[in-house]
Parts: sequence; structure tokens; C-alpha cells
Amino acid sequence: MTELHRLQGRILTPEGWRRGRISFDHKIRAIDEAAIEAGAIDGISGDEAIVLPGFIDLHVHGAAGVDLMQGGDAARTIARTHVRHGTTALLGTTMTAAEADIVHALRGLATAIAEPDPDAAQILGVHLEGPFISPQRLGAQPPLTVEATFESVQRLHALAPIRVLTLAPEIGRHTELIPLLNTLGIRVQIGHSAGTYEEGLAALRAGAAGFTHLFNGMTGVDHYKPGIAAAALAHAEYAELIPDLQHVHPGAIRLAVRAIPRLYAVTDATAATGMPDGEYALGSQRVHKCLGCVRLASGSLAGSALTMDQALRNLVEVGLDLADAAHRVSTFPADYLGLSDRGRLEPGACADLVVLDSQLRVVQVVVAGRTIRLA
Repeated sequence: MTELHRLQGRILTPEGWRRGRISFDHKIRAIDEAAIEAGAIDGISGDEAIVLPGFIDLHVHGAAGVDLMQGGDAARTIARTHVRHGTTALLGTTMTAAEADIVHALRGLATAIAEPDPDAAQILGVHLEGPFISPQRLGAQPPLTVEATFESVQRLHALAPIRVLTLAPEIGRHTELIPLLNTLGIRVQIGHSAGTYEEGLAALRAGAAGFTHLFNGMTGVDHYKPGIAAAALAHAEYAELIPDLQHVHPGAIRLAVRAIPRLYAVTDATAATGMPDGEYALGSQRVHKCLGCVRLASGSLAGSALTMDQALRNLVEVGLDLADAAHRVSTFPADYLGLSDRGRLEPGACADLVVLDSQLRVVQVVVAGRTIRLA
């Protein structure tokens, strides 16, 4: 018989906060309202413990000095680092590169997906951020963009499951391609785009599902000539945003929260995540981390050193209540991928949990019922 585990504290359920106990093996079995018993969870009392759904990060390039494009065991190292910050599931995210280099990265990811690491976040698949983007909105991507074809995406999808794909809808026949990509189960995101408002809206109508790091790497919100960001604010149900308080001003975060019902947080984390200041790889390029900020030598932002627990704290800092912020780091990204058994604490859901103290610091992480060593 599978051993049943229990945690107690203030538990965020789909119906709201409940004080009591959550029982689980690999799945959640019960949530019972009850008085908090004496005892501690890793040094904090049950009264202090906040139990949230595990965080889900759909945009991760690296961590611990390792970049996903290195292939091999890079994905495992990245997933082992992010899990210590409450991320229980993630998408490994590629950079714009030559197809051979993307293939190399996807082969490493495929191995990590097929052979899950019990001490790591689960890798749910791939976010293919490049190379189907605009050369006019590269951001930190190298100038190796190409136009997508259905056949080229199929080749990559056969190596490792692409769950999310970023493209610039104004390039070539990209907008016409979106419905075909949807048939593969791929959620198409608009990003790294120099497109107009009208081109963004056309992509949404063709079946695009979201936007990649909203406001960054796209045309903006000029009231005479609105761009891709304006199309997102006017029409999107989902969009990702990097809440490191460097990529997007707090006021713009609040604007996006009001406009986009299921806006969710991503880290866009690079190899610099969890590392001291210094120089690191981002695909084929070198980036510099200084005082928590990651930039190219030109000074342009180049991904981040953000973790999802800090993303949660930052969302609370800019004015979201804790339950709303938690939905944006767990429930909404799960819903975006169509995962009804993740991102929520209810009987039958996967036992992916994060326990925080009153300062919203991670004290315990559970992935599919397994407690992760945080040291």
C-alpha cells in the first residue's frame, strides 16, 4: 500500500483558503478542515505554514551555470535547481540557433523527459522560443532567424514534445501556419515581433493562444499606432510576463493584470540563475550578471536570474493578493497547457505542493508526492 503523507497549514484550494490538513501520496487524497496540531514543518509551525500548488514555469533557459542549449545533462541540472525554488514543473526553452544546435538541445531534453529525475522539477516539454522570430525584435536572441514551415516544426516536434512555440506572425506565412501547428497540440505564442496590432489580432483569430514575455521584444502600446502588446492587452486571455521588476515596470504589470484575465508569470531564467555575478552562456552568446540583472555586452536585458518563488513575492509586492499571485505562478500556466490535474490543490490532482513561511520563503517542496531535499 502506498504511504499517505500529510501537511498542515493554511491551504489554497480552488474554493479559497482552508485551515487544516492535506493528505497525499502521488496524488492529493483529501483536504480536511481541522485545528492545526502542535508540531513544525522544517522549523516553522503549522499555524505559519502556507501550502500552495507547485509553481509551473513555461519559459526556462538555464540555471546553476548551465544553459539548455548545451544539451546532454543540462536539462536535469536546470530542473534540479529550479525545484528548490518551488517550481515543480517547467518547459525547457530553446534559443534561436542553427537547426543542428536546436536538435542537439532537444535530444538532451528528450532524455530528461523520458527519464524523470526524482530530485527535480518535472520537464513537461519544450518551449521553442526561436528561430521563427523577427530579426527586428531579436532581444537577446542571435541573428539566426528563419521562416517556419510545417515540415521543419514536425522534425523538431518528433525529437521532443513542443508544447509552446513562439513566432512573429508578420513573417512570411506564419499566420497561415498557426492552425496547422495547433493540430500538433502546440500552443502558438506571439513574440519577438515587429508586427502591427492588426497582425497580432489576425494571429489570435488564426489560433494563437498567448504572448511571449509581454511588452518585451514586441511593438508596444502607442495610442496612434498600436502594436503587438496593445493587441495582447485588448484581446488576450493568456500571456506570459517576467515579473523580475526589471523587464516590466510595476505599473505596467498592474495594467496587464487588469487587462489580461489569465496573465501568468515566467522566469525566462538563464544560466546565471542561482549563481554569483559574472559571465555566463545564453545559447551561443555571453551574458553578464550584475546585481541580479542579466545583460548582453551591449547593455540589453538578456533573460533573467529570476526564480518562481521570487516572482510570487514580486507580484505580491506590486499589489496582488497572495491567492491571485499564486494562481499566476501555478493555476494559470497549468490551464494554459490544458493540465487539469496540476496547478490546484484538490482531491485527485497531482501532489505537487509548495510550503512557504509567513515571509513567503520556500520551506518544503513536494513533486508527485516526493519531498525534495532543498539543501
